[in-house]
Amino acid sequence: MKAVIQCGGMGTRLRPFTSVLPKPLMPIGARPVLELLLKWLRRNGIEDVYITTGYLGHLIRSVCGDGSQWNLKIRYTQEIEPLGTIGPLSLIRDELTEPFLVLNGDVLTDLSLSRFVAAHRKHKDPVTIATACRLIKMDFGVIDETDNIVQVFREKPTLSNLVSMGIYCMDPSVLPFIPSGVPFGFDDLMLQMMQGGTVVHVYKHEGLWLDIGRVDDFQNAQSISWEEQSSSVEVAAVAA
Repeated sequence: MKAVIQCGGMGTRLRPFTSVLPKPLMPIGARPVLELLLKWLRRNGIEDVYITTGYLGHLIRSVCGDGSQWNLKIRYTQEIEPLGTIGPLSLIRDELTEPFLVLNGDVLTDLSLSRFVAAHRKHKDPVTIATACRLIKMDFGVIDETDNIVQVFREKPTLSNLVSMGIYCMDPSVLPFIPSGVPFGFDDLMLQMMQGGTVVHVYKHEGLWLDIGRVDDFQNAQSISWEEQSSSVEVAAVAA
C-alpha cells in the first residue's frame, strides 16, 4: 500500500519556529517529526511513500532523500501555490490506482495500520477516517437556552469530541472529486461526497495520538520515549 504524507503547510501555529523549519522537521528529542512518522510507516509494512511539499520543501528533500536509509522509496511533489489539505493528491492521481493512505506530516501515533486498513476494506466504502477522542476545557460558562430562558448553566465544562487524527484510508474512487490546480481541503471533499450520498466511515483509535502542529502536543511529545512506543507498535502490527 502507498502512503501520501502531506507536508505543504506553513505551520503557522508553531511560529516563529516554523519561519526557518517546515513543521514536519520540528524536532522531537533529537529527531524530526517526519523521521519518526516515516519509521512508524515502515514498521507497519509501508514501503512506498509520496511526500507533498510546498513551503520550505527543499529542506524536507534534503533531510529525507530517497528514503533508502529507512528502506523506503520516497517521491515528492512540489506545490507552486498552496493546494489545501487534500488538493495535492491531484498531482499524483495517476499513481494512486489501489487503496492508499493519506497522513498529515505532523502526527505521531501508535495506531496499528494493519487494523485500520482491515477495517477500511471490510466496509468497501471509499473513505475511512482515523479518529480519536479529545477533551476540550472551555474557558467560559456555557448556557443552554430556549426562547431566551436559561435551561442549563455549566461553568467552564470539559467537552468530549470525536476528532479526525489527520490519517485517512482512501480508494482511488475519491480522486475524481478533487479538482486540479486549485486549493481543496478535506472538508471540501467530505462535503461533496456526503452531498452526493457517499458513505464515509470512521475508525476509533483509543491509543496515543499527538498533533504536533499544536503547541501543547508538541511540548507533550518531548516527554515520550518514542523508542518504547516503537516496540508497542511493532507488537500491535504483528498481532493484527
